[in-house]
Amino acid sequence: MANQRRKYISCLFVILAAMGSTPVGLAAGEIGEYEVKAAFLYNFARFVEWPATAFSGPRDPIVICILGDNPFGDSLSDAIRGKELAGRSFAVRRISELPLKSRCQILFVTSAGMKLLRPAAGTLKSAPILTVGETPGFGYEGGVINFKLEDGRIRFEINVEAAEQAHLNISSKLLSLAQIVKSRRKP
Repeated sequence: MANQRRKYISCLFVILAAMGSTPVGLAAGEIGEYEVKAAFLYNFARFVEWPATAFSGPRDPIVICILGDNPFGDSLSDAIRGKELAGRSFAVRRISELPLKSRCQILFVTSAGMKLLRPAAGTLKSAPILTVGETPGFGYEGGVINFKLEDGRIRFEINVEAAEQAHLNISSKLLSLAQIVKSRRKP
């Protein structure tokens, strides 16, 4: 049953991503917001290229770190279970402080995690980490991808400049589905 649900979510993501957004609460509430975001996180990895320096070795996993409380429950672990990308498995870690003590290729910053990120944001700018947030303004503040709810749908913004600073190559397919934002210049 859980395997069928994962397949359903993955298939649904592909179809809805092609349309440019994902409605929250699909099928009468069967899929929650964080199940959808978990599917997005896994799929973001499929459309991002990291420099070799982001990994210690060729078989290191793609690590998704969560800064702040874990809003996913088991959804993120379920979304990546058994998945591989270019010979790399996936792993999830919850972290509670910055700077990072462990390698992360994707850093999901919860709204509560923003309090921890702001003082250390400068240390992450050139690190090869795909920062993904869910707070208004996250992309403008230098985050690479930001989720936003718009008309009951999950959409996302991408800050291409922040991705370039992090030495990440984002596929044009993913860029075509996003709203492109730029970092705010500090006076």
